[in-house]
Amino acid sequence: MFRFTQPALKSVISNSLNSFNLDYMKVYFIGAGPGDPELITVKGKRIIESSGYCIYAGSLVNKDILNYCSDSTKIYDSASMALDEIIKVMEEANDKNVDVARVHTGDPSIYGAIQEQMSELDKREIDYEVVPGVSSFLAAASALKQELTLPGVSQTIIITRIEGRTPVPETEKLEVLSKTKATLCIFLSVKEIKRVAEILKPAYGAECPVAIVYKASWKDEKIINSDLSNIADATIQNGIKKTAMIIVGDVLSRNFEYSKLYDKHFTHAYREKS
Repeated sequence: MFRFTQPALKSVISNSLNSFNLDYMKVYFIGAGPGDPELITVKGKRIIESSGYCIYAGSLVNKDILNYCSDSTKIYDSASMALDEIIKVMEEANDKNVDVARVHTGDPSIYGAIQEQMSELDKREIDYEVVPGVSSFLAAASALKQELTLPGVSQTIIITRIEGRTPVPETEKLEVLSKTKATLCIFLSVKEIKRVAEILKPAYGAECPVAIVYKASWKDEKIINSDLSNIADATIQNGIKKTAMIIVGDVLSRNFEYSKLYDKHFTHAYREKS
């Protein structure tokens, strides 16, 4: 008599189902994009449309995204849910063999807190997939009509945040990162804009350009252009306290060299020197 452990039994059943072109459910961690519902990927939209469960990250996700759900989809707002409650919903869907669209803002790999969810799913042997999305720092750059890597100015982008309730490793504090003078895209920190500016001034200089993009790609998007000396006052005057991207760096001055990419005197594999 053969005895199967649960993982082995699940593998046998899975192989049998696959032979009939049937699949187990899957949890999809979907990047909903920065706000504009048209900026979700085609794949992300398709999965939301076909999933029986949708767990979305509260007000961070544009509610219009939920219009992609079917009438029968069970929808949960995770803003007030603890990790164990979220996982319990996923377990329920697993018992019913129904897909879950776990919808996060922007791209789920950046400040999305998905690793702990995936870890819990691993423990339960529930399958999952990550579907990338457009991050808010990219939407902010688009709103500014600004390239973040300019020849002769900066070829490096640093994605970071200021230390708050979530600690930052000593080697990644703004004081340390500022020494690179790279283009900074600072998440989750606009409430501390005064402290951010004071930390960056010694390395970047008081006149270094800064942009605040509030709710990039949303209908109520707002942009503030200033410098490190004045950005704090301008931000406070506009009442911006959250949901905003801070971009710092000389790329915003738009004093740059043209790239070699389209230089007719620069040869590469697809273009000979003219």
